[in-house]
Amino acid sequence: MPGKSSREKGRRTRVDYGKSLQTLIVRYRGRKHPLDFRNRYELVVAVLLAAQDSDAHINKVTMAFFEAFPSMKELAAATAEQLHPYLSSVRNFRNKSRWLAALASSVGSDENIPSTMDGLTALTGIGRKSANVIIRESGGPVEGIIVDLHVVRVAPRLGVAVSDKPDKIEKELMAALPREQWGEVGMAMSFLGREICRPSKPKCGECPMNGVCAFYHQGKPVKKKGGKKVRLSSRR
Repeated sequence: MPGKSSREKGRRTRVDYGKSLQTLIVRYRGRKHPLDFRNRYELVVAVLLAAQDSDAHINKVTMAFFEAFPSMKELAAATAEQLHPYLSSVRNFRNKSRWLAALASSVGSDENIPSTMDGLTALTGIGRKSANVIIRESGGPVEGIIVDLHVVRVAPRLGVAVSDKPDKIEKELMAALPREQWGEVGMAMSFLGREICRPSKPKCGECPMNGVCAFYHQGKPVKKKGGKKVRLSSRR
């Protein structure tokens, strides 16, 4: 039999991501989101504040915040300006203060916090990613897949998505994976991105997904600071 051409050697077989990602889901299944919260009210506030900020920082900020505003009722009685002393170190805190004040005013009490995607995304400051996190951590019926900044990096590296936009990546993941995986696969990829699939120095040798990962086997253009792209060599 004649030897395979270099082109054939470089071609990967089609990956069953539903099957391969199950390994990742089992590894991280049930692990709590890194944000600290004791109830759905605290979860909603923490998720909103964490956008473009770090979970560790928000956990520090919300300790004092929740002492001052222990429920949606107290938050609804406050103005955006009254939130500033508690949130001044949070990125984009002025807008987030306005969003929280508007959200609390519209919801009124903890019991009125929506539980569906449509209800949550109708709230000021809550997008699909945030709503997916709230639904997952609340144990509600899954309607989508969490796509945070880590998933935006990990999903295209694996090859299960090709876009670099969160909303498009979510649609690609939902199309590629069975619905029963939606609730856990987003956070599983997020934890992989936090621990192993790091931005500049991924620990590919330790990754449980390297057997099917497009980035690991083929090398992908990676954006560096200044817009320059560098093609990584194959890691076979």
